[in-house]
Parts: sequence; structure tokens; C-alpha cells
Amino acid sequence: MNGLRIGITIGLHRADETLWNNGIKQNAVFLAEALRHCPQVASAALVNTTAVPVTSALPWDLSRYPTMSFDTAKDAVDVLIELGGQIDGAQTDYLKQRGVRLVSYCCGFEYVHAMESVLFRRPLWGEHLFVNQRYDDLWVIPQVANISQSYFEVLRRQTARVVPFVWSPMFFDERVAALPHAGEYQPRPGAKRLTVMEPNLNIVKFCLYPALIAELAYRERPGSIAMLQVTNADTIARESLEFITLMNQLDIVKEHKAVFLGRRDTPTFLAEQTDIVISHQLENPLNYFYLEVSWQGFPLVHNAPLCSDLGYYYRGNHAEDGARRVIEIIDTHDARASTYRERQRALIDRYLPDNEHLVGTYAALLDELMARPIR
Repeated sequence: MNGLRIGITIGLHRADETLWNNGIKQNAVFLAEALRHCPQVASAALVNTTAVPVTSALPWDLSRYPTMSFDTAKDAVDVLIELGGQIDGAQTDYLKQRGVRLVSYCCGFEYVHAMESVLFRRPLWGEHLFVNQRYDDLWVIPQVANISQSYFEVLRRQTARVVPFVWSPMFFDERVAALPHAGEYQPRPGAKRLTVMEPNLNIVKFCLYPALIAELAYRERPGSIAMLQVTNADTIARESLEFITLMNQLDIVKEHKAVFLGRRDTPTFLAEQTDIVISHQLENPLNYFYLEVSWQGFPLVHNAPLCSDLGYYYRGNHAEDGARRVIEIIDTHDARASTYRERQRALIDRYLPDNEHLVGTYAALLDELMARPIR
């Protein structure tokens, strides 16, 4: 078969592992879809680097996205992109002897994870850290470049390049297909339900600033806000005295208009419980959640500069700016909800796997990669 055979690594922990516990496996599938559009690519498969067997229990179409073990893939690829599962030194040696190009696709906030591991004594790798220094290229998605690119480059002794972020609604569309109106935003009369869905796992995406934005909007227009819902927050709302004390300073909490909930299914919670989404990030200026919310037409109040043209953008950590956007949504959004959704989808086209510019960029990266001598 003519053309490049590409493998993209994942690290399965279960044979039926969900796509929704993190974005890594989705990222691998989206990248595979984009690379399949490149003219020099014959195939793009997923490669599992763990001992978990690959079966039909996996939640993606195995005929469209073939998935295999490393042992099967090691003689069947020309390029291996290490994305969600790491290979070791011996596996690297084998690939290099075959002339395979090895790319590290960096899509995680690894500097943040390392920092938290050290400062907060959260074991990450212990004494068994393997830093592969034989990559032929490092590809870094834009949202992690600012904080992690130099971290990758120094440890891996290789210059990185920033590559396009890829997203597709393919999995999200499957989950909303059975919902009324396919889970898209529907104007609703009356006071608005504000939703915050930050993971609250670290400082990168935390619910405090969105709560402050909701508070300022509530102080100005209490009759226009039905409630504030904060998901992924039930544990800290019970166990963190500091969080409890802070929240009890807010009128929206004192007047029993705020609830702190556990994990919720994003598409369903948006469709059934949400009118406005409020978000905040530090060093995470583009992510799947923003695209999912915007694709469905929900008004998104956010401070992510890499997608400032999406939703309702506010600057930095300016809660007053964010609150003004909430009030703007309350006053004007429903009258143009349909055209808003159409515009959001047109803007998101730049991230889709078949976007002409995105595919062209990856095709050029592959040409450059194959022209380099193997490390």
C-alpha cells in the first residue's frame, strides 16, 4: 500500500474504557481523522501501549479507527505518534532499527502536573521516570505551548513546534442524538440558570472566578437569575472549610440560589438544566468543553484568548467584565439564538479534521518529518 502508515498511541486501562474520563483518547481519534485527510497518508490507526486487550467493547468504530496492540503495530507503521501512551527504550530501539519516525504529540499540561506532584506530594512517576530523547519531532498543541513547551524541549533535547488543535463533534453528536432538539440551546422565558462545570482538579480550571462572576451578575439583576449550579464541587463544598467560608460571603449563596453538585453528564446537563455557562481558565486557553458548549449554541462566558471570538469573552481575571457579559446574554441572547449557533459552528470549522488549512498544515509537518534524518 502506497503512502504513510501512521500509528497514534493510547493507553487503555480497561477494555471498555470510556472516552469521557479525559480528552486524550478523543484527541487521538480526532488526530487520526485529520491525518487520514492528508494526501500522503495511507492509514492512521490507534496503538494501545498497555497490556489491556483490544476488543469490540471499545467505544469507537474499529472499522473506521483500527486499534491494535504495540506488538501488532510495531511492524506495520512508518510513523508512530506518541500521544496517549508511552513506549519504552527497547520499543524505541526496535522502531528506530526499522526506520520508523517517532513523534511526541504534547497535548497535556505536564508542567502543571509535575509542579503539583512536587509541591503537593502527589506521586506521579516516582523513581521510574523515562524521558525519551530520541523523538524525531515534538508537536505541541497551542493551549499547552505557553506553559509546557520549554519544559518538553529541555527534558527531551528537541525543539518543539506548535501544531493545530483538532476537534470534532462526532462523539458529542452521538450522545445528544436522543435528546430533544439534539441537545441544542433552546430559548426559555424567565430567570436564567447559570452553570459552572469546571473540573476543580487543579488551578488550571477552577470554579471560584465563575462563582464570583455569577455573584456580581446576581447583585445587579437578582430577579433575572434563577440559580447558580456548580458541578464537580460537591466534595469541596463539604470538605474544604476555606471553600465553604468563601462561598458563604456571596449573596447568591446566602440567599439559597446556589447548589454545589457532583459530576454531571455534560450534554444532558446543558440541555436540561442550563441557560448560561460561565467558565474560567489559567493557562488552558482552548479546550473541548468550550467547543462542545459553543457547538450546541449555549451562551458561553469565558476568558480563553485562543478562542476569544467564540461565545462571550471577558479579559483575564476581570470578574466585572464577565458579569457584564452575563447581563448582556440575559438581555439579548435569546432573540438571536439561532444565528448565534450558526456563527459558532462556522467559527469552530477551523478545528475540524477536514478543514483545508488544518489538513494542509499536518501534511506539511509530515513532509518535513520524513525529510529529517532519523535520530
